[in-house]
Amino acid sequence: MRQYTGNRIGLAVVGAFLLVAGIYAYLRGQDRLPGLAPRAKVLPDAGTEAVAANPWLSWGIALTLLALALVSLRWLLMCLGWGRRGARTGMGTAMLCVGLKDVEGLSRAGVRIVGEADRLRVSLACPATADVGAVVGKLDREIVGRIRREVVGEDLGAVVRLHVRR
Repeated sequence: MRQYTGNRIGLAVVGAFLLVAGIYAYLRGQDRLPGLAPRAKVLPDAGTEAVAANPWLSWGIALTLLALALVSLRWLLMCLGWGRRGARTGMGTAMLCVGLKDVEGLSRAGVRIVGEADRLRVSLACPATADVGAVVGKLDREIVGRIRREVVGEDLGAVVRLHVRR
């Protein structure tokens, strides 16, 4: 959960900075800031000449900022959990971790129920040094069936995603 909190704080700081900069630029362009001359320069002379000599530079900067805004929006939506399907089940995740307690370096273990009890989604990541065959065998023989029985019922389909890290 901490990584999501860090992402949200980072997005809030970046978003607040961009919002203030946008409001300042808008007010500056509309000559609504008190204490500034209406014709005061924003850029130094060298910057103004570079923009005037290369009109594509302004478009490039605008497109880069637009791409940055879209990437930030996607980051925010993923941090909020949008795009993820199903509901987490803490009991299932705990059972998965207890069942695989002998695997060293196990990370990103999670169990979700997708749809109206349509299927169970189990995902986990393990290091390359782990015996993947033994992990898959243990998942197939014991753990997934036990999770399925305890969480929703025996007739639920299950999809297991196993990611092996390098």
